[in-house]
Amino acid sequence: MHRAQQLILDLHLQPHPEGGHFREIHRSTLGVHPDDGRRTRSALTLIYFLLDAHGHSRWHRVLSDETWQHVEGAPLELFRVDPAFSECERMLVGTLAAGAEPARVVPAGHWQAARTTGAYSLVCCAVGPGFDFADFAMLADHPPDAEQLRRRFPGVAPLV
Repeated sequence: MHRAQQLILDLHLQPHPEGGHFREIHRSTLGVHPDDGRRTRSALTLIYFLLDAHGHSRWHRVLSDETWQHVEGAPLELFRVDPAFSECERMLVGTLAAGAEPARVVPAGHWQAARTTGAYSLVCCAVGPGFDFADFAMLADHPPDAEQLRRRFPGVAPLV
């Protein structure tokens, strides 16, 4: 069995709407009140997230800061676009030996997408204030924004 398939079974991962597989492993019992008008959120959430060579994390946005931390496998290509679509940043999340950084942060409200550079990448994603699907949006559901990304950054447009 391929290592990615074994991890999906061993870690009890489920398909994620953006692509890949995940399982929430922590949701803080402490609540915080974001100053942007959202209702109370958990202070922190943490998931396992796995991407294999057959898929990717499609462009999406979270209204909280999100950290991506490498656990095992190939480095992960993480892309970030600011809300004004003025710049697209490519970050490698992986081991220092692979020329990557073990952890990277996507600021709240920025669009993000990811793909593995090899057979698979397993990461942990922490969100604070904690993740809530009410704070989650897929770029494909926002056609004018998706078109702007396609025009400005055609190299990463297939991840929409």
